[in-house]
Amino acid sequence: MPLSLIQNRKSEKTTMRCCPLCDATTVTHYHQDRRRDYYQCATCLLVFVPPEQHLNARDEKAEYDRHQNSPYDTGYRHFLGRLFTPLLAKLPAGANGLDFGAGPGPTLSLMFEEAGHPMAIYDVFYAPDTQVLTQPYAFITATEVLEHLAQPGKVLDQLLGLLLPGGYLGLMTKRVTTPAAFACWHYINDPTHVCFFSEATFRWWAEKHQLAVEFPGNDTVILRKH
Repeated sequence: MPLSLIQNRKSEKTTMRCCPLCDATTVTHYHQDRRRDYYQCATCLLVFVPPEQHLNARDEKAEYDRHQNSPYDTGYRHFLGRLFTPLLAKLPAGANGLDFGAGPGPTLSLMFEEAGHPMAIYDVFYAPDTQVLTQPYAFITATEVLEHLAQPGKVLDQLLGLLLPGGYLGLMTKRVTTPAAFACWHYINDPTHVCFFSEATFRWWAEKHQLAVEFPGNDTVILRKH
């Protein structure tokens, strides 16, 4: 095959993808391992796995069923405290919240309820009552959720639409730093992890939606709706 044709096919592969966060079509090939390809959007800098390399819903749920998270696990509560503690400090008394992507062992919602905040939960596999996605909330949390989303742009926009003015969106996900670090990052070994945010990506999204943004930890972000 002529070299020019190979180059043209590679160029098509890296430019015709659609970013699942911002819908831009200018992306570059960022990394490749034995199982998957990873692309980076030139606009918002999201790194993502192409849809044809995602698990199907059955296999995805089978991975989640292996999780052993429990509200009685003090180590897990401590882990969630990285978002819980800074977000709790911002909330007025009795503020109502939604824990999106609560998983098979909802825990963060219980922590907020113990602190006096009424909570709803939603999870596409374990708590699929979409009625809770029609109500307004003073705050919404999503811990270790974003990296699993095939369409993070649509989901984040939906959650933002549920927030009351002045409300908070608290997120936990590990962040992309450099290509070298990404290449040996354990986070990409999980087959359910399909999109990866950097601090720059969060800042881009916050600016687009006119949100205040802060980073209380290296895997947490809190956004405030004006």
